[in-house]
Amino acid sequence: MKFPYILLPVMMSVGSFAQSTFITPKNVEKHITFLASDELKGRGTGTKDEQKAAQYIANFFNELGLQPKGTNGFEQVFKANIDTVHVLDARNVVGYLDNGADRTIVIGAHYDHLGEGYQRGSLDVNAKGKIHNGADDNASGVAGVLELARYYAKNSLKEAHNFLFICFSAEELGLLGSKYYANNPTIDLAKVNFMLNFDMIGRFDPTKPITVGGWGTSPTWGQDIPPVMEREKMAFKIDSSGAGASDHTSFYTKRIPVLFFFTGVHSDYHRPSDDIALINFAGEAQILNAVANIVNELDKLPNRLEYRETAMPMAQNASFKVTMGLLLDYSFNGPGIKVDGVSKGRPAENAGIKGGDLILRLGKYNLNTIYDYMGALGKYEKGQTVEAEVQRSNEKLTLKVTF
Repeated sequence: MKFPYILLPVMMSVGSFAQSTFITPKNVEKHITFLASDELKGRGTGTKDEQKAAQYIANFFNELGLQPKGTNGFEQVFKANIDTVHVLDARNVVGYLDNGADRTIVIGAHYDHLGEGYQRGSLDVNAKGKIHNGADDNASGVAGVLELARYYAKNSLKEAHNFLFICFSAEELGLLGSKYYANNPTIDLAKVNFMLNFDMIGRFDPTKPITVGGWGTSPTWGQDIPPVMEREKMAFKIDSSGAGASDHTSFYTKRIPVLFFFTGVHSDYHRPSDDIALINFAGEAQILNAVANIVNELDKLPNRLEYRETAMPMAQNASFKVTMGLLLDYSFNGPGIKVDGVSKGRPAENAGIKGGDLILRLGKYNLNTIYDYMGALGKYEKGQTVEAEVQRSNEKLTLKVTF
């Protein structure tokens, strides 16, 4: 996971045990123990150690009998930019369960982490040379994808949906793997009913609610999820936004309803101390069994889910007095900042800025990187109006932004 975000406190009842058991703590532990071992050295994007993780995932998909849905077997290789100079070969790992259905459910998580502290993102003050195992972030999420793949591939049932199981690389560099897949899909995204994303589900505390994100992206969530969570005796709170700090964002921007499960930020986040000994394997299995029951209920619905646009989170600009309401393309390497989407009723939309635009200048500040943009925001006050120079296809526009 890349950044914290804002939560809306809506809670259901608390309990200790799931009502249905499909997924065992032992299997969850097996995956996390391998993926977060020192042998894989933190699964840094594009490293040989991350490739070992990719091979583990591909082998598991193959053993389950899933169809390869990468561009080279189970792998979909793409270029990941660390900065304007350094480019790495990264790979998504994609398996498909074909039930001959008209609709597909995507279940995903990112398997990369921060390696040995040389790639950006560590919160350790002396990060270089230290293995960041990322047991919670996000070996826990990958274990969730693998165990749900096992369940749906081996349950002797034929659901009313197909399933695409995908583990993304380069999430920590800005959701690059999921964005690449969403722009270069190996199945028809028009047939995707919804996308479910796991990021940091390994620190379950049964006395506290888990977070279910993407709540506002479909009215179905509010109708069908609460009864299941009540039966599973699992408390939860919601984050309404479809856009956020993890890979579901890349599918939400394609107008696909999303769900995101998350057990919370902790003091080991993006530090070498995010290790295997701190994972609650039984708690994660409980979450996954609840999710399987949710998916099974959703699988029974006769019609496609309704997609709804949501407000975008403000957390990335939380330290500033102003915000524009932009969802940015973190894979774009300037000049300018590239807009993936805008939030309704916020300064960017009111100024006429649209998804796909490049913002080259904000007031007197030229924008060559996202950091230039963040720095410029810090200079302005609420109510102030500035000019934004925008490149839209072959046209250059000057738009007035009022904060």
